[in-house]
Amino acid sequence: MLIQNKYHLSYCSNIHPGEDWEQTYDSLKTYLPKIKKEVSPESPFGIGLRLSNVASLGLDEGSNLKDFKDWLDQNQFYVFTMNGFPYGNFHNQRVKDMVHAPDWTTKERLDYTMRLFDQLAFLIPEGISGGISTSPVSYRHWHTSDKALDKAFATGAESMSEIVLQLVEIESKTGKYLHLDIEPEPDGMLENSDEVIHFYNTYLLPIATQKLIDVLGCNEEMAKDLILRHITVCYDVCHFSLAYEEPEHTLAKFKKAGIRVGKIQVSSALKILFKEGDNEAIWHSLSQFNEPTYLHQVTVKIGDKVVTYKDLPEVLEHRSDAQELRSHFHVPIFLEKYDHLFSTQDQILKVLEYLRKDQFSDQLEIETYTWDVLPKGLKTELSNCIVREIEWLKSKI
Repeated sequence: MLIQNKYHLSYCSNIHPGEDWEQTYDSLKTYLPKIKKEVSPESPFGIGLRLSNVASLGLDEGSNLKDFKDWLDQNQFYVFTMNGFPYGNFHNQRVKDMVHAPDWTTKERLDYTMRLFDQLAFLIPEGISGGISTSPVSYRHWHTSDKALDKAFATGAESMSEIVLQLVEIESKTGKYLHLDIEPEPDGMLENSDEVIHFYNTYLLPIATQKLIDVLGCNEEMAKDLILRHITVCYDVCHFSLAYEEPEHTLAKFKKAGIRVGKIQVSSALKILFKEGDNEAIWHSLSQFNEPTYLHQVTVKIGDKVVTYKDLPEVLEHRSDAQELRSHFHVPIFLEKYDHLFSTQDQILKVLEYLRKDQFSDQLEIETYTWDVLPKGLKTELSNCIVREIEWLKSKI
């Protein structure tokens, strides 16, 4: 939905199971009308669409894409952003580090993302820009040497240069401006703002600039402008809070480097604050979030350095003596505290405060995808949870 004539706001449909097109479409038809009735009964409601590779292939079959667009129009829905991070199954089985697979070193990732952009270009209304969030190149621990990391970064940059060429062509033919939104996260090859800027300056800009000069015949300045226009950052609030980065500082760094924010994923991490004395109740509360589906990296700041543990069980087994830990477990954004634990909701409020001063993005997508695996005390009917998150965010903007 459009808020204050400034921001497109919705939630990411990766909440819903949907590993083929039929199941995805059924989920959208089940939940979207109920949610729209509560939060946007009289005006169009935007969708943050997640399609697996299989679902995306199915959407391209026969008249499915046109039929879906007709359904959107008839029911006052519109797609303004997509989540292209998880390629495969995202529910009801172990995902963990395979959420990055296939990564940007593979043709499969490039083909999938290009297909999504063709579909987004067809679905998105005139006059609205749109983006697709994606993996931060790859999973860091799959590349065990500096040479392997260098090769992965270079290959990823080469693939992303193909995306720039595609998006330049789409805009030339349709007038629709689309962007790829790289999403840093703990143990991704890009975890924080410094690593993002290094990737742009060392790999993406040099490699893609030469590609655009060769293919388009443009000069170096125009090539760099096109790259920075079409390859942007997905600012996932949970992920940057895990890097212990303050929004005002991070966003100013991106602006200085010429790096745009394509969309804001509004999300909240677990925050664990220890006290002197007995902390058994805190560790017990945290153990309730130990589940086998998703990666729940844990970060701790030691001096100026952020140390990352690969997953929650590692921390539960070898208890840290830090005063504060943060865990990559997306919890409801309206939640400030649960049991003996806290959330990084304060980081969302800081992002919104910065947004009032500098509208660095017009796209806000709530991304709490963990409803199925939350502790029982946090589970209620799904559409009511989504409505509550949307209403909370609306009230804070």
